[in-house]
Amino acid sequence: MYGVVTRNEEELDWPEFDRGFYEVKDVTGRSAEPLDGAVNMVSCFGDNAAVEADPDLAAVSDEGDLATRERRYFDWAYVCPTREDYREGVLEIVSDCAEANPDVRLDDVGFPRAEYCHCERCDERFAASDFDDRFEWRASVVTEFVAEAADRIPGKTYFTLYPDPYPGHLYERAGLDVDALAEYVDEFVVPLYDMAYETTYWLETIASGFRDALDAPFSVELYAVDVDVDNLIHAAEVADEYAENVFFGYDASNARAALRRKKAEAREGVSHE
Repeated sequence: MYGVVTRNEEELDWPEFDRGFYEVKDVTGRSAEPLDGAVNMVSCFGDNAAVEADPDLAAVSDEGDLATRERRYFDWAYVCPTREDYREGVLEIVSDCAEANPDVRLDDVGFPRAEYCHCERCDERFAASDFDDRFEWRASVVTEFVAEAADRIPGKTYFTLYPDPYPGHLYERAGLDVDALAEYVDEFVVPLYDMAYETTYWLETIASGFRDALDAPFSVELYAVDVDVDNLIHAAEVADEYAENVFFGYDASNARAALRRKKAEAREGVSHE
């Protein structure tokens, strides 16, 4: 099955796509009304606007650095996952999405990196918890949030994973215990983005790694913006060998062209004897 990830409502009805994902809240903080004809997506803890408005929301590293997009390796700002007031707001958005369409996708869930978060609130909560290991405590925080979100989603719960299948990396980096999360998540989505897809051996390596690492179904999301159509077709074919579904991000026109050509080539290759 092929799907599209978009911010444009009209593209959700294009017949080439079996499923449409619509960004209701993205990492910039931009928000939109949920749609009944799409799987609505929510960036949970990635939020530039919220952190710019209130820097105290940001996760804090063990050296006191705020998780803002000015920080090295960060493309956007991250809110600390223990901020109850912010969490409640996100959960309300999830509920609104679920009222429009029973399926919802959770994006940007977790801690930003392994050295986060050491804010006062996190230090106090970890000290008061039953955990001796801070990584275990972090994973419990994230799993609890996902459980609360999934409880508000009557249909399928989709969950975006950082594209690193190496054992222990998601757990240490973001506090994601994928085995625990699988109890609440129906399908994981792994974005494997490239600007060209000139080579795809790395795509195959990562996708096959996730196939081995996950007991739950997973899909691959490809970047479609300005990518050569033939390269995009080849990337989709590679991803399709390992993933349940393949989704295309942020250029529905290019993705549609790739799927049309792929379908046409398949018809040309059929012979009848």
